[in-house]
Amino acid sequence: MDKELLKLEHINKSYDGNQILEGLDLTIHENEFLTLLGPSGCGKTTTLRLIGGFELPDSGRILFDGRDITRLRPEKRPVNTVFQKYSLFSHMDVADNIAFGLKLKGKSKSYIRDKIQYALKLVNLDGYEHASVTQLSGGQQQRIAIARAVVNEPKVLLLDEPLSALDLKLRQSMQRELVKIKKELDITFVFVTHDQQEALSMSDTVVVMNQGWIQQIGTPESVYNEPENAFVADFIGDSNIIDGTMVRDKLVHLLGQDIPCINTGFGENVPVDVQIRPEDIQICEPEDWQFRGVIRQVVFKGTVYDITIEAGGFRWLVQTITGHEQGREVGLRLAAANIQIMAKPASEDEEAATDE
Repeated sequence: MDKELLKLEHINKSYDGNQILEGLDLTIHENEFLTLLGPSGCGKTTTLRLIGGFELPDSGRILFDGRDITRLRPEKRPVNTVFQKYSLFSHMDVADNIAFGLKLKGKSKSYIRDKIQYALKLVNLDGYEHASVTQLSGGQQQRIAIARAVVNEPKVLLLDEPLSALDLKLRQSMQRELVKIKKELDITFVFVTHDQQEALSMSDTVVVMNQGWIQQIGTPESVYNEPENAFVADFIGDSNIIDGTMVRDKLVHLLGQDIPCINTGFGENVPVDVQIRPEDIQICEPEDWQFRGVIRQVVFKGTVYDITIEAGGFRWLVQTITGHEQGREVGLRLAAANIQIMAKPASEDEEAATDE
């Protein structure tokens, strides 16, 4: 892991008496692609605006490379922001949009010209210097906004849901483009989104937020495969989340059955949340079952089938690459390694923070 670059310590922020962030602590490392992920109103954009200097915390501090920048004006910070609406100047051509910040800094014409050419090449828009921004597509406008931000050589680039207005194919293309740009620039990206797949496919680190609290920080693989609570499990992808009891290490009581698992350290006869991903459930013959049930619905999704199975008093979501007949009686089998055990909230405050 690279060295610590940005640190938010004990941040509290409220608007009109509504607590948006409460005791938030977050460390961002040099050259990291970190994504703030969560539903609307979780505090992710507020966190980004605090880093950018567009908002001040009620309490707490923000450190950049060890220096306190909590009250430093936005233009004095070594960060640049790409906003959701791009904020391009419609009366300026592409070159003047990119050069705007450099001209304010009094850079020479030759320096600005070189920077414009470099930035346009970086975002694959060579030759667009004199194009009108109003004639560009949404994806091209987004690239110009990125080019304008990176010519100022920020140490950190803040991106506030910059892909949300694009259609699916263009959004997926721009996701790949952003990862490429990040690698070439070798700077820190802090990205805000509510799109789980976007976060999983682009990030080094994902910070899952809800109601002003950080729920989990980890790699895309760890937050998907090892969620720390029911909110993360439910928010990141599809899940079957069921009340269970940890009988002892490596054994959980689930829907009337004792099921082997690999989890330890929860104690004995302790209530837990049990998560099983739909793709980790095996449909088998009725006689070869841990749970026995009936297929209630089959939905074709293009690459997989979503199959709803009623078994053990629970409606399971199962994903397979082959279809099954609705109304058929089947068995379900769970591999121990695919069962994720999560502690239930220990207090009412914690439970509120994990509620969607």
